[in-house]
Amino acid sequence: MYSPDHRTLAPRLLGAAATVAMASYALPALAGAWRPLRRPLGIEDRTASGGGYALTFDDGPHPQGTPAMLEILARAGVGATFFLVGEQVRRDPSLAREIVAAGHEVGLHCDRHRNLLRLSPPQVRADILRAQAAIEDACASRVRVYRPPYGVLNACALRLARGRGWRTLLWSDWGRDWEARATPASIAARVTAAAGEGAVLLLHDADHYAAEGSWRRTAAALPQILETLARRGLQPVAP
Repeated sequence: MYSPDHRTLAPRLLGAAATVAMASYALPALAGAWRPLRRPLGIEDRTASGGGYALTFDDGPHPQGTPAMLEILARAGVGATFFLVGEQVRRDPSLAREIVAAGHEVGLHCDRHRNLLRLSPPQVRADILRAQAAIEDACASRVRVYRPPYGVLNACALRLARGRGWRTLLWSDWGRDWEARATPASIAARVTAAAGEGAVLLLHDADHYAAEGSWRRTAAALPQILETLARRGLQPVAP
């Protein structure tokens, strides 16, 4: 998982504040400044109820990573939302169906994992609609939540999501688990450090666009994450 170069993105963002919202992937220093703009733009980073915590996974399904997360979640009795990538769903639609069969929600991430700021409006629309078709065909369930790659949005994506009645959901806390230097301990510490009521937690069940084998470290961290949140009295909820 790479972080888009802030030297390239910052001027484009600052010139389009009314239409573009950016999460911490690209420019951590500005993440807090963008938060007041998110809700008027229809962008959320907390649970709908404002309570509990929502566990989310991006970039799957993955032939090893997704089953590993599903097994841990089943043992803990915790539900999650998996933001799926269309090209990965087409490679293994049965695995996408397993997520839904296990009682979890699926959301739309993208069809190909690309920064939307580098795509034209027709390319953005085509990518999102192709992903929607792949996910809904495989899972026999309708998409209700959307999260763009890298947490980076543009006006076309926002309009399309609103037009379909999807919630655009980013996150409040993350484990940076895609990094090669991440460890199970660092992932667990990062994602739970400030997590409280209403938190939306970001992890990854796949290494398609991340450091090779990164899902293994996430799987190793997940039991500790769930235990820490339970000790705080936080309950898993739908996002």
